[in-house]
Amino acid sequence: MVAMAPAHAMLACLGGGVLAAHAVPALAQPLPRIGDLLGVERRVPGPAAVALTFDDGPHPQATEQVLEVLRARRATATFFLVGEQAVRHGGAAAEVAAAGHAIGVHGFRHRNLLRLTPAQTVDDLRRGRAAVAEATGLDPWVYRPPYGVLSGGALREARRRRWRVVLWSRWGRDWRADATAGSVCTLVVAGLAGRDVVLLHDADHYAAAGSWRATVGALPRILDAIQDAGLVTVRL
Repeated sequence: MVAMAPAHAMLACLGGGVLAAHAVPALAQPLPRIGDLLGVERRVPGPAAVALTFDDGPHPQATEQVLEVLRARRATATFFLVGEQAVRHGGAAAEVAAAGHAIGVHGFRHRNLLRLTPAQTVDDLRRGRAAVAEATGLDPWVYRPPYGVLSGGALREARRRRWRVVLWSRWGRDWRADATAGSVCTLVVAGLAGRDVVLLHDADHYAAAGSWRATVGALPRILDAIQDAGLVTVRL
């Protein structure tokens, strides 16, 4: 028999109600109605607004190139930073803040929260916030869990901190090894409309090596599509 990891062993001992409270928030992304009931956001106000969001950074090369495209197009975005990467690449994190973009927390490490105990989750969010605040000089108040998988512990801690929990309504699947600038752009812009929250990545720390290049290549085309549709980018 394979030994169970500590967190899995803990979950195996939980009663059905406790387990549901832990796991049901993970359905907020695939089942938007559940997200609505839990107060999890995936849209922005304003019929002409689109929120570009970037997860998993900062990255010493990718973040800089994404910032350059946004700067050239006078577009704004929100970056959900991973605490351990903000520690490693503090200069890139500081550049995001200096450019005027919104800063969010993506945790300290990039882990599936369903595999963590509530105490481990609280510690991860605490360390993530501290690392992001230290690197950027800003106290973040928006949060997105890794993989979009929210747990009961993370939701409670986010509420305690008065963070907005924001997932997404469109994505480019730009973390994949087979992603191209064309594929990322097509997925994002097909049916793009006001109030959409777009998920992209400005790093490959937890994805296929070099996948961020597809994101950088797609970004100007995505911004063209937003402008052509009469929409504007907004920060969360």
